[in-house]
Amino acid sequence: MNETMSSPEARRDRTVLVLGASGGVGGELARQLRDAGWQVRALKRGLAAPSERADGLLWLRGDAMNEAEVRAAAQGCSVIVHAVNPPGYRRWSELVLPMLDSTLAAAREQRATVVLPGTVYNYGPDAGPAPAEDAPQRPLTRKGAIRVELEQRLQQAAEAGEIRVLILRCGDFFGPRAANNWFSQGLVQPGRPVTRIQQPGRAGVGHQWAYLPDVAQTVVRLLAQRERLDAFARFHFDGHWDADGGQMAAAIQRVVQQQTGRLPRVAGFPWWAVTLGAPLLPLFRELREMRYLWRRPLRLDGRRLQAQLALAGGVAHTPLDEAVAATLTALGCLPGAAAPGLRQELA
Repeated sequence: MNETMSSPEARRDRTVLVLGASGGVGGELARQLRDAGWQVRALKRGLAAPSERADGLLWLRGDAMNEAEVRAAAQGCSVIVHAVNPPGYRRWSELVLPMLDSTLAAAREQRATVVLPGTVYNYGPDAGPAPAEDAPQRPLTRKGAIRVELEQRLQQAAEAGEIRVLILRCGDFFGPRAANNWFSQGLVQPGRPVTRIQQPGRAGVGHQWAYLPDVAQTVVRLLAQRERLDAFARFHFDGHWDADGGQMAAAIQRVVQQQTGRLPRVAGFPWWAVTLGAPLLPLFRELREMRYLWRRPLRLDGRRLQAQLALAGGVAHTPLDEAVAATLTALGCLPGAAAPGLRQELA
């Protein structure tokens, strides 16, 4: 390594702090940034001491709710990935915004770029079938309202010249290490052969999916040109658009039949059970609130992202059957070894 590349400035430019690296989205981003040559720090509660593990990440003890610990972990970082969420859909209104405030304090101090993996929850049914990045956001749900507030706070800091922001909004995540999502908790059952696929949507209603390894690779490509992006940059990730609401289930059927010889049947999702359980279970309340996304099509318009990355490797896109096969194998639904730690995450 030459003297220029080993300078503090060069090291800082390629050093990133990932909040939420123990989860599906943050973990995938951390690994792909590592593979792209970044020095990756990962914050985790309960560690006895900092340690660089076999995964090549530097794990630091800290809590995203503790501003001082986040600021300390972010020293010398040019990028902070904010991919942390309260576990099990609990206490969103109490925890989500204070977590972001910790990230904002650290980012202001380091003049860093904040990366936020976004969702479709910002948009209500009035957003239209294909909202662009600057479309009005009028969510119907508590979770969606918090998502809008997250973005507004980031935008205010970026427009004040304090930080830079990169937001990539996506459809429903799925992938080998993506836990707590519709694919792994709604369509199939982890750890079991696929004999039945539950279909949450109405026939003919499109739905958007985001394969997590593609999302992470796309973020890596965007960060490579972050100095050329707007200070507050928002992009929509098109991912896999299930135009009639049946293509994901059909892909699962094809993959399972090819690998096992069995053809799973497709059944309706038991929304009645979600309604009955909502008063007692936070997860069911969240699922019921998001039902509108299965009743009418909402496709994030990805043309701006495609244009931005046209000369930089393009938007990462894994063929659907390949993505489904990798996900089912990792979930323990197909022959082969599950991804390390995934079953524990799903428990």
